[in-house]
Amino acid sequence: MQTPEATSSNDDAPTRLRVAESLLAHGASTAASLAEHLDLTPAAVRRHLDALLEQGLITAREERIVGQRRRGRPARVFVLTDAGRDQFTQGYDDLAAEALRYLHATGGDDAVKAFARFRLAGLEERYRGLLASVDTTEERAQLLAHALTEDGFAASVSSSPAGEQMCQHHCPVAHVAGEFPQLCDAETELFAELLGTHVQRLATIAHGDGVCTTHLPKAPTSERVSS
Repeated sequence: MQTPEATSSNDDAPTRLRVAESLLAHGASTAASLAEHLDLTPAAVRRHLDALLEQGLITAREERIVGQRRRGRPARVFVLTDAGRDQFTQGYDDLAAEALRYLHATGGDDAVKAFARFRLAGLEERYRGLLASVDTTEERAQLLAHALTEDGFAASVSSSPAGEQMCQHHCPVAHVAGEFPQLCDAETELFAELLGTHVQRLATIAHGDGVCTTHLPKAPTSERVSS
């Protein structure tokens, strides 16, 4: 597997890879947060970020502020580009896309949808067994995120007054899903079935977002009390 340090010196290679892996696992990050997470100096992190920017493996943008904006300019956050994500996957994107194009041409949209559901059938059976031991949406979401992470999706869950938000920082089929959103739709349907609640997809890597984000609304008070 080619890795982000391919054009860097041998001394820099392991640390530069750690920076890229942190962006893969945690999504958009500031230089300061990377330095803290990796126990590096800010100067060292910035040097590696500059190198990754030059290689086209990451890109920088202004941090999105939720709520009241702080004084001063927003901090810059760094995210992996498609080229950067490619360093962490051995997916045969061209072959998969070609196969799905043929399937669509011969069987139509329904055939693609059926394949997308079939692709997840094994995961559904395994994940359903893992989630059977817990009752609440919050607990199920945490277990599901853990299982997804073990399968390479780098998932995490955060809570808010409106409910849970599950983020997947890596998608092995992102390039193919950009052309065939049925893959994302089938995954969203799977999450709803496993969690036993309506879910809403807010963002996907396949459509250019930095992370796949799924919102799990908090159940009404009456439902939480009755459960």
